[in-house]
Amino acid sequence: MDECFKQRKQIAKEFKTYQKVFIALGDENRQQIFLVLLEHDKIGMRVPEITEKTHLSRPAVSHHLKILKDAGLVNMHRVGTKNYYYVEAAESCWGGLRLLVEHVDAVIHSAKENGYPRFKEDS
Repeated sequence: MDECFKQRKQIAKEFKTYQKVFIALGDENRQQIFLVLLEHDKIGMRVPEITEKTHLSRPAVSHHLKILKDAGLVNMHRVGTKNYYYVEAAESCWGGLRLLVEHVDAVIHSAKENGYPRFKEDS
């Protein structure tokens, strides 16, 4: 089997591992919530606070937070009966995405060196 093909298959496998992350960040509303969480001066925001900073309803914010949480991008801590959401800083997610990008870059670089026609010049 061609080495380039093997590498592309491996990238596809890695991409599937992070598919939930790409889907979660592919939605403009979730991006907005993610940015609101990043730009907040304290770690952790409650749904009503996020609702104030976005054009979304409380149920919509809760729905999008669940998707972000399931993707490993957001986490929550509880204080009494209040839930505070924050951007998850786990190395497993961000490190894995970094490795995926590096792998794609390495395959493209290798393809250019081996003279694959589509990779001769940068577009």
